[in-house]
Amino acid sequence: MRQIACLFGLTVLLFCKNSEAQEKDSLVLKARKIHENIITIDTHNDFNVSNFTSHKNYSQRLDTQVNLPKMDEGGLDVTWLIVYTGQDSLHLRGYKAAKKNAMDKFEAIHRLCEEYAPDKIELATSSKDVRRIHATGKKVAMIGVENAYPMSTNLKNIEKYREMGALYVSLAHNGHNQFSDSHTGEEDGQWLNNGLSELGKDAVRQMNRNGIMIDVSHPSKEAFNQMINLSKAPIIASHSSARALCDHSRNLDDEQLMKLKKNGGVVQTVAFSAYLNTKKDTVRNNYMRGIYKQIADSLQVPWYERTQFAQLSADERKEFFKNYRTIKKIGENKANKLVDAPPAVNVGDFIDHIDYMVNLIGIDHVGISSDFDGGGGIEGWSDASETFNATLELVKRGYSEEEIAKLWGENLLRVLDEVQAHAETY
Repeated sequence: MRQIACLFGLTVLLFCKNSEAQEKDSLVLKARKIHENIITIDTHNDFNVSNFTSHKNYSQRLDTQVNLPKMDEGGLDVTWLIVYTGQDSLHLRGYKAAKKNAMDKFEAIHRLCEEYAPDKIELATSSKDVRRIHATGKKVAMIGVENAYPMSTNLKNIEKYREMGALYVSLAHNGHNQFSDSHTGEEDGQWLNNGLSELGKDAVRQMNRNGIMIDVSHPSKEAFNQMINLSKAPIIASHSSARALCDHSRNLDDEQLMKLKKNGGVVQTVAFSAYLNTKKDTVRNNYMRGIYKQIADSLQVPWYERTQFAQLSADERKEFFKNYRTIKKIGENKANKLVDAPPAVNVGDFIDHIDYMVNLIGIDHVGISSDFDGGGGIEGWSDASETFNATLELVKRGYSEEEIAKLWGENLLRVLDEVQAHAETY
């Protein structure tokens, strides 16, 4: 009798395990079908111009988080390549150097699409372009500008940037500039413009006129409020998450999110660990710091903390970043095998922010971004090759194909259409 009971129990256990496995396989198949049917758009990917040359570029599988082979593997259709420029003090010498950096990046994107891999990727400047290019099987490139600092004080540069393909612009980055205050002012309570300068206000109007989306991810809350009041078209946050879940100045609080909904805009949830779960990210980073240093020492290469970057020479920075991804990858693989390693911020934490914002402001106002090659990347979506995992988690949470399509890009394209349509009214 005991043997029969044991056999029955084992049979039930095997049946349950088989049922769970079948259910998991069914979810994966469903997610695969959805992922293939929709257009997947990541609205924020940084890049280095050294990876945009005739002998080394994104047509190759580089150690970058984004490149065409990794986009193919993960089913990422559209990458917004970012013309990012850091800033010096607010004077002509600084503007001149920043202008060169911005132009170099614009030109690099055009070279990739027009010279190095025109059969694999094409630049889009409208939603119509996106759909046309996607239908051919090629990948799509779009351009966003992170920091208006290199525009100097000449608003004609807004039209120039638009002619070069820019479709969104963030007036500030990590520091106040001639256009706008930055979110970083929260750290010391020091502000330069009390939101937007008069030049910044004129820039908002000019972006409306030129069909450029206004990006509010980095500017201060007061600048956000002034931009949303001034803009006659919807705005976007190209890479921000929910401040209610993670109290970081780079995220949007509920008041901002509600204003963004009323404006008709969209917030592109960002897969940046510190903006998803600061506590979890800090614990993990503190643990990993020793592992990275140990690996760097074993390879006899230098390793620095972020706090040391400002003191490094150009050659030291170059040497550090040459080895950075290799050491990070070895370190993560090692930590994943250690039982005492604290958990990393993962895709589940990412989708938690999407859930929160969808519940607060609705499915039509939320999207997806990674900030790859700019600090982004989480466990499960560490580079473009793992893009499918975000769709899989959305399917597990019960989102429909229509809802997932909106999150992955239809919302963003709708805003772009509205911004460009408004520009035609001038």
